[in-house]
Amino acid sequence: MLEPDLIQQLAAELHQSEKARSQVEHFSKRFPAMTIEDGYAVSRAWMAVKAAEGRKVIGHKIGLTSRAMQQSSQIDEPDYGTLLDDMLFQPGDIPTDRFIAPRVEVELAFILKRTLEGDQVTVDDVLEATEYVTPAIEIIDARIEQFDRHTKAPRKVQDTISDNAANAAIVLGGRRVHPREVDLPWCGAILRQNGTVEETGLAAGVQGDPAIGVAWLARKLAPWGERLEAGEIVLAGSFTRPVLARRGDTFDADYGKLGRFQFRFT
Repeated sequence: MLEPDLIQQLAAELHQSEKARSQVEHFSKRFPAMTIEDGYAVSRAWMAVKAAEGRKVIGHKIGLTSRAMQQSSQIDEPDYGTLLDDMLFQPGDIPTDRFIAPRVEVELAFILKRTLEGDQVTVDDVLEATEYVTPAIEIIDARIEQFDRHTKAPRKVQDTISDNAANAAIVLGGRRVHPREVDLPWCGAILRQNGTVEETGLAAGVQGDPAIGVAWLARKLAPWGERLEAGEIVLAGSFTRPVLARRGDTFDADYGKLGRFQFRFT
């Protein structure tokens, strides 16, 4: 494990990187002994810095949910990060200056009406604790370089986890439905960028059923003495590849019976 002072130093680097919109080099290269647990410690330390500045936790995100992404990251499970109040947007204008290298992913969000906690949480528990499911877009970003500036090597999962699992913002839109009203794995979406279809997918791409990831997250938080709180948003994981966004781009997220909404990077 990295020393506590170093954990705080790396969290401060991420905070400054986001404010200055200037990426830092891979932590995993600078500190080869860094573990996945160290990555989560850095992420938590960074979120504590933000909390000290007045930010409020509104939920969590799950990432690396597809088998292909896990294999490329050399892990056998997803990762997760924290959602804060200033990350939440409604359909409409998204300020491009807020990000470094924004990319767009298609997801479903679970909004909880009851707490989920402990190491025995099941999918049925998730369905019973969910007030509604709604379409969601995650905007991911990279405060740590995606590819090393010297070697061009991709960053490791320790870096991604440190970087709050690459989360930067979320957009909620469309219909709100109870999770038992729909066949969650068959919920799908079409993502258009400037009128062109860039991605399509089914929520089954998220571990077979997006509710599986929410149950997994509740269990993963338990050893840290944490839980998923009533009222929180949980992004269940992307079922499309990330699409690079630039200033002036308009995105159209069409979830069929779950609704359709647009947003534009200004």
